[in-house]
Amino acid sequence: MTVQSSPRAAATSSRGAGAAPPARAYRNRRRTKELTWAAVFLAPALLAIATLRIAPSVEAIVSSLYSGFPGGVLEPVFSGLANYSDLFANDAFRATVVRTIVFNLIINPLQIAIALLIAVLMTRRIATPGLWRTLIFIPAVVPMVGSSIVWGIALRPEGPVNAIISALGGNPQPFLTSPDQALASIMLIISWIGIGYWMLFLISGLQTIPEEYYEAAKLDRAGPIRTFFQITIPLLKRPLLFVLVADTVANFVLFVPIQMLTNGGPQNSTTMQMFNAYRTTYTYGSKNLGAAEVVILTLIMLVFVAAQFRLLREDRAPRRRR
Repeated sequence: MTVQSSPRAAATSSRGAGAAPPARAYRNRRRTKELTWAAVFLAPALLAIATLRIAPSVEAIVSSLYSGFPGGVLEPVFSGLANYSDLFANDAFRATVVRTIVFNLIINPLQIAIALLIAVLMTRRIATPGLWRTLIFIPAVVPMVGSSIVWGIALRPEGPVNAIISALGGNPQPFLTSPDQALASIMLIISWIGIGYWMLFLISGLQTIPEEYYEAAKLDRAGPIRTFFQITIPLLKRPLLFVLVADTVANFVLFVPIQMLTNGGPQNSTTMQMFNAYRTTYTYGSKNLGAAEVVILTLIMLVFVAAQFRLLREDRAPRRRR
């Protein structure tokens, strides 16, 4: 027995079958329009990144593969990795690389640890927390040049810091003129500037941690140290990773205090790789050798950043129990 469908049912079925393509086409047009507007708004930023970041990086890599007489009028000639070979054969350059690495191994954890400690204190119930945050953050607002000038005056042999030390019965210290103290003085200056800046990011991260975790820790009678390492640090990984990476990059390319206060001295004790690349390029006139130094600095910095990502990475999937 054959059942024939009615004309109304056939019309309804044809309308239902034809409704899907127009809806899908509308979604596709809407998505294309959204992507087009996104590309329009992102284009200036992408152009700026390509012009100010990518193009100079490519130029530095290419330039490092050429050699030319410093200050000469002849065009540089392709020399492959000769510049890199010459640099690593130089004892002074190897000492600069080691000094830069040791400097960052000390200053980065020190700054982050102090900034994290202050951030934890600022999120506790203390009197006038806004005032304290402002006072600690003020050094970060002052331009690096201004801060360097102030500290340069303060740490002079006849400056106010030595005047206070002498008034207390101590001996004046050669903060910026001694090979043994100059680098530590630079660390003090950049820490004074950077700690308040990184503190704000860590405070923002601490404020996103739900209070229920700390209440549960109190019920379990967990002490403050155990709570800090088992609750605060694990839940603060993302902002902590950002701060650590940004601080590492900033300290690897540190330039202004060294150039203004010590000029790499005394006895090259404060010569970092970024300043050395600047001096090689503009003082000695060796653009290609300076480009090779910048490439080496970038590679070392990338190794540090990759190690930090690996140490602080989050487990994407929970482990399965056997």
